[in-house]
Amino acid sequence: MPKFAQRIAFIQQAKSHMPFLHMVDNTALIRLCFTLFLCIGLLSCNHLSWYGLNAIGVNITPIRELKPQQNSNTIYIQGKVEKLVPLVQRQAYQINDSTGKIWVVSNQNLKEGDHVVVKGKIRYQSIPLAGKEYGEMYLEE
Repeated sequence: MPKFAQRIAFIQQAKSHMPFLHMVDNTALIRLCFTLFLCIGLLSCNHLSWYGLNAIGVNITPIRELKPQQNSNTIYIQGKVEKLVPLVQRQAYQINDSTGKIWVVSNQNLKEGDHVVVKGKIRYQSIPLAGKEYGEMYLEE
């Protein structure tokens, strides 16, 4: 019983320091705190790295739908980093989103296995060899 009394005393003391709490009864305050802690607990269990936070409200384009364009608008892709190649002052990452793969040239330091959302412009590098085209599309961040 003493612990319960201490909790009530703490709530009463908190109410005296926060004027807006005078309008709330103890039951509503307890429900509010419980809801707040429940939401924080659920979010802390979620993996909200690059992938989760940046995917909110963003129009993600599947990699299979990408086509090289001369006037490339900024697009967003998301996927998993599968390979990386260090370049001079940059990195190249191969991103896989289950619909396809594309290389991304970026200044970011990512690791294999990271889930990411990348914003960039589509580029195409032509590589003609012996009369055949071996060019490839990539994304420049």
